[in-house]
Amino acid sequence: MAKTVSAVGWAAKDPTGVLSPFNFSRRAAADRDVQLKVLYCGVCHSDLHSIRNEWGNARYPLIPGHEIVGVVTGVGPKVEKFKPGDTVGVGCLVNSCRSCDQCANDLENYCPQPVQTYNTLLPDGSATYGGYSDVMVVDEDFVIRWPDNFPMDKGAPLLCAGITTYSPLRYFGLDKPGLHVGVVGLGGLGHVAVKFAKAFGTKVTVISTSASKKKEAMEILGADGFLISGDEAEMKAAAGTLDGIIDTVSAQHPLPPLLSLLKAHGKMVVVGAPDKPLELPTYTIITGRKTVAGSLIGGLKETQEMIDFAAKHNITAEVEMIPMDYVNTAMERLAKADVKYRFVIDVGNTLKSC
Repeated sequence: MAKTVSAVGWAAKDPTGVLSPFNFSRRAAADRDVQLKVLYCGVCHSDLHSIRNEWGNARYPLIPGHEIVGVVTGVGPKVEKFKPGDTVGVGCLVNSCRSCDQCANDLENYCPQPVQTYNTLLPDGSATYGGYSDVMVVDEDFVIRWPDNFPMDKGAPLLCAGITTYSPLRYFGLDKPGLHVGVVGLGGLGHVAVKFAKAFGTKVTVISTSASKKKEAMEILGADGFLISGDEAEMKAAAGTLDGIIDTVSAQHPLPPLLSLLKAHGKMVVVGAPDKPLELPTYTIITGRKTVAGSLIGGLKETQEMIDFAAKHNITAEVEMIPMDYVNTAMERLAKADVKYRFVIDVGNTLKSC
């Protein structure tokens, strides 16, 4: 029996981040593995950080991609949850230690030894390669069942952008009808945060640096309000009106104006990942007993819950579909925030053997 499966993907070879075709091998499906043909893969800002080694931990060659949807082509003999022909998703994790308190509580995302879908090492020492490729082989416990009739292309980004915003809304109690939630940034994460918050029944205000996004936020995404973060008069008028904030911005930005928007006891949850530290004004927090917290994706159980919720409420990402050979241009555009709001690679139809 073959021990490996031939695969092709697009990989970065060095910190220039330029992606090019790359032949490699994946392990053959073991007892509890699911093998799938990748059809769609979303392009996450984390992919850009990783291929350019902006977080200082890149392992080259690096094949990014952790918003993956495809069809099962084979399963190991002990797989119980999936069968060939099933539509499935793979998100940010493909393994964890399985023995810590976090894993025992379905919080694999906070495991001290997470195995990410790309740019980390599996227990056997082999590198993980992501979804900018034609084939994935993943332990069944880290595979998501895709809801019937839920679009694969527009749904794929939810496997990162969706769970990254759904989880903090749920965990920090910002999912209750009648609450007023702010969403900072209207990009790949922010636009999905608006959709989930609205589906929970909350009032949503978008906070952005760009006035040009107001129409989109309110008329297309259904936000109830819009604030320009650099407009001191607008921000002052809205002071103390929000129960919570989901901050999705991955660039440097000031926190004091945002914290001023919170009511006493309000919560600001940071889900963006700027490459430099943000300055935290403690006086603002102390005087209002405000909370500043962080949140990182979600565990597998919650990710399945999120996808099922999204399917029930018809929540998908706003996407621009691209062929595989456009991905370097897409990365340049992503760096300039030139996308509404998520690129998705049509892997199944456009990834060619090299």
